[in-house]
Amino acid sequence: LARIFAGAGSGKSTTLVLRVVFMLCHLGVEPQRLTVISFTNASCAQLREQLLRVLAHWQYPFDAAQARQCVRTFHSALGSLAREVLGNPRWFEQLDDRDPAAEPDNPLAAGRLRPAQQRLLKQAYQQCYAASPAFRAKTHKLLELPPPAEPEEGARRQPKAPLEPFKLAGEFQALPLYEAFHAQAGFAESLGLRVERLDSGKLECGLREKIFVEAMALFWARFQALLREEGLMTFDAAFQQLGERMAGGALAETALAPFTHLLIDEFQDVSPQIVLWLQALHRRLATQGTAPSLMAIGDDWQSIYGWRGSSPELFIDFDRHFPSRGRGRKSALLVLETNYRSVEPIIRDGEKVLAGVRFKQDKTCRAFRPIQPGDHGVKLVQRFDLRAQLPKLLAEIRAQCEHAAARESSERTAVLLLSRRNEPLQAIQAELDRALPVKGMTIHRAKGLQAEVAIVVDDCLPGEKHPLRNALYAASGFFRNSYDQAMEDESLRLAYVAITRGVSRVLWYTRKAQGATALLARR
Repeated sequence: LARIFAGAGSGKSTTLVLRVVFMLCHLGVEPQRLTVISFTNASCAQLREQLLRVLAHWQYPFDAAQARQCVRTFHSALGSLAREVLGNPRWFEQLDDRDPAAEPDNPLAAGRLRPAQQRLLKQAYQQCYAASPAFRAKTHKLLELPPPAEPEEGARRQPKAPLEPFKLAGEFQALPLYEAFHAQAGFAESLGLRVERLDSGKLECGLREKIFVEAMALFWARFQALLREEGLMTFDAAFQQLGERMAGGALAETALAPFTHLLIDEFQDVSPQIVLWLQALHRRLATQGTAPSLMAIGDDWQSIYGWRGSSPELFIDFDRHFPSRGRGRKSALLVLETNYRSVEPIIRDGEKVLAGVRFKQDKTCRAFRPIQPGDHGVKLVQRFDLRAQLPKLLAEIRAQCEHAAARESSERTAVLLLSRRNEPLQAIQAELDRALPVKGMTIHRAKGLQAEVAIVVDDCLPGEKHPLRNALYAASGFFRNSYDQAMEDESLRLAYVAITRGVSRVLWYTRKAQGATALLARR
């Protein structure tokens, strides 16, 4: 067992690839017994390309088909097991995909629900409303509607479920109830909880949240039944079922052989559900007489998917979840602290915004790149109003592109335009000269990318308090943090990710210094 904390720009991908090369070329590990897990299909493609290039240098026979089998997302690897063990289900998460037979991607990379997914959720909601008086009553309480009229005996027409939007405390926007149920049930399952086993009486939250959980459990049972009727399954359900079958000894050694040696990228973004699955996998391999190995690599400072159930605490507390054998019962620990991407002022400003994060791995990153004249850390522009000052921002973007051109930068992208939300990006890009070497994207999508200059617009403030998710966090038993505290920490880590996309300069435009920008303003 080994874990590697790899700071921003420290060569994480190179380290991962060279570890695979070492295992194949020097330790003699069979390729069919080794799997590399990466976060998305895009990151997998990049790792495969690197791996093929380096193995060719070492004259190790390894083709593109082997690379596809070796480097996968969790959900692609899960799909392979499901084909063998769970009857090759179709995936709810792949409904409306252009190519349903394509390799399953990480659902974290997806946006909103697609129309086919919404239709199925709405169908389950209507069926549950029509069949269950208890669900009807709870639905009306949640939507603050008068008690439902009970249908007359023998009536042919089913009662129609209300479609008024519902906003749960802590969520950014109101949603139809069936979408709200799906979002929170998915979050609960990512924490390793079973929706049908949630006891609202034991959850530490208010009455409204308890009613929501009770209604969600009724809806979720109907939704799962509908999925079975359609030959569909969610990835969450597959993780649960495969974990249970491994615990019961139902999976053959040949099916689990590819997971004998696991190397997991971006481990800071795994969820409790994946930890439980990995624990079941290791126990099953051990009972088969196999000695598994696991290398986890990532950066807790860049964990930004807590709203989908992941947590850096699982990486920080790795030895508690995966105890090693021997006297110390600790994994081998390596920290990569040299940053090959950014100049020192950017690194130091990135570290400043992390000062308020409660739980983190201590490390001090060192800059490999020398400072040149004109380089700087975060220049904070306050009292910025996008509507009124858009022309000024556009002029600044053009100036920074000229800076990158004059420097003869090797970066493909001169300016990376970042925001927490899509709306500011859309407003800016609508007026931006498309010939400029500028990319605009949300901070979440930009992780792993870099540009000569990073320009951040907007803030990274956490949302409002979320009583239900606080209760689910406590019920999972995995965390020291509350969900609210985790989101406060994550808002600072999101700012760190944004800042460390820049190579030589960072500019941050904000209406008011608050959250991460308030920490920068105190420099």
